[in-house]
Amino acid sequence: MSAKNKHISKRTRIKEDRATYPRASLNNVRIAPRKARIIANMIRGKNVEEALSLLAFTNKKAAKLIKKLLMSATYNAEEYFDFEPEDTYIKTIYVDEGPVMKWRRPRARGRAFRINKRTSHITIKLDLRENE
Repeated sequence: MSAKNKHISKRTRIKEDRATYPRASLNNVRIAPRKARIIANMIRGKNVEEALSLLAFTNKKAAKLIKKLLMSATYNAEEYFDFEPEDTYIKTIYVDEGPVMKWRRPRARGRAFRINKRTSHITIKLDLRENE
């Protein structure tokens, strides 16, 4: 970090980042992050149109959720940043762990096993690909 940016708070940096790149996020979605990361890794760095076609033919629950999220991010890019969809690519996509809902499952001899219902926070940021 340079001396100039040393005293800028994290909140300010996040606001500047939001103003720079179109983004969309989906919070507290009921899918395990481990399962959603498989799909996120599949489309990371790809053009938006290519990623949408990949997601359309992927038979996973996470693919459907991420496809809707990517369409939302694409709309934000067109509407607020004047990005053309054919020049836009997925700059970053990440899946963070959300709150875990915990259940107890009765087992034999009076025992109880815990069941974790995991949730995810999915975020997509887009950017324009520079034509060479």
